[in-house]
Amino acid sequence: MLTKAPRGTKDILPDEINKWQFLESEFRKICDIFGYKEIRTPTFEHTELFLRGVGETTDIVEKEMYTFNDKSGRSLTLKPEGTAACARALIEHKLYNQSLPLKLYYIIPGFRYERPQAGRLREFHQFGVEVFGSDNPAIDVEVIGLAMMFLKGLGLEDLDLRINTLGCSKCRGNYREALKNYFSFKKESLCDTCRTRLDRNPLRILDCKNDDCKQILGESPKILDFLCDECKDHFEKVKRLLYSLKIDFTVDPMIVRGLDYYTKTVFEIISKDLGAQNTICGGGRYDGLVEECGGPHIPAAGFGMGIERLINVLENRGLLNLPQKGVDIFLVVMDEEGFETAYKLLFELRGKGLSAEIDYMNRSLKGQMKYADKLKAKFAIIVGEEEIKNNFLTVKDLSNGEQRKLNDKDLFEFLFNNIRKGCC
Repeated sequence: MLTKAPRGTKDILPDEINKWQFLESEFRKICDIFGYKEIRTPTFEHTELFLRGVGETTDIVEKEMYTFNDKSGRSLTLKPEGTAACARALIEHKLYNQSLPLKLYYIIPGFRYERPQAGRLREFHQFGVEVFGSDNPAIDVEVIGLAMMFLKGLGLEDLDLRINTLGCSKCRGNYREALKNYFSFKKESLCDTCRTRLDRNPLRILDCKNDDCKQILGESPKILDFLCDECKDHFEKVKRLLYSLKIDFTVDPMIVRGLDYYTKTVFEIISKDLGAQNTICGGGRYDGLVEECGGPHIPAAGFGMGIERLINVLENRGLLNLPQKGVDIFLVVMDEEGFETAYKLLFELRGKGLSAEIDYMNRSLKGQMKYADKLKAKFAIIVGEEEIKNNFLTVKDLSNGEQRKLNDKDLFEFLFNNIRKGCC
């Protein structure tokens, strides 16, 4: 137990971290281009936030949340998703009093108790964006466009964008009744979970992964037949704007997403490289969430994107073969007497912004050179008895083997010219 990570969690090792840092950097760049600002919310929140915001009848709340009482008896929950926490921060800090729309992004860990499988862990990580303050369908298309531009910028071209609308509360009320009537005649064919959903939240049946339930969904009522004029117009504008941006999509009436706060537009971006868990990004509009969490009526839209799933897709397609970053300089110490001189130089180099390393394992000269190669060092600086006695240092270009003897003044000029200007 002490030497193994808990089931559903994963260490991100130093040899892998460059992939994460690269993706985080690229996501921050695209968000900056679109005018989004980063927000960081706590890892845990009051449980009531997710009961009210995410929905008591969702799988997340009913089955998957990590909930505990603290020493004062307060019920707290590790964050299972990022949107509700952003809505809470918006309300608490009255961010809606700023110029709207308020455009936010986050990079978070999330926690859900579910069966670990490809692209799905109990501790997972997400990119996400949220836009608060506008009911304009162009906002729906902006968050979709941001996600698609980010993914295509990583080299993913054959993505399947699927969209749907869940209408407003009025549309959904009529639709819920139609679903209840339809499924009530097929109740015996539903799984145990969906039988309980029938009265409480029949829309959740559309999201069921049980094969028996899937078989009876084909002839079920479709939300598109129950839209009011306003919601119909909103969805038509979304489609028209997607067409204008040449973003291909498919209307899929079975997309309802797994969270109760969605209204009107919902969407998923599908990858074929993930098996059963093939949704790489999902989101939509949630105009009632802020009000449900105790704030004013503030329309909103956004998405969440699983980082582990994204990495899986990119690796499967050979799009994440990043070179390991090397150090600028490795200091080779010829004898024990030279170590102190080399150690002082090590910190001088670092103080001037150059990455530098030295051997701490008492390796031989040959071993130090092998270690420098492993660290992908650009240059080796050799510090030995001759160098100290004659007040110079031997610099070896490890890309071509060329060596030169330099004094202190010329050393730094040479290093800056050949490392910082990329001319080595």
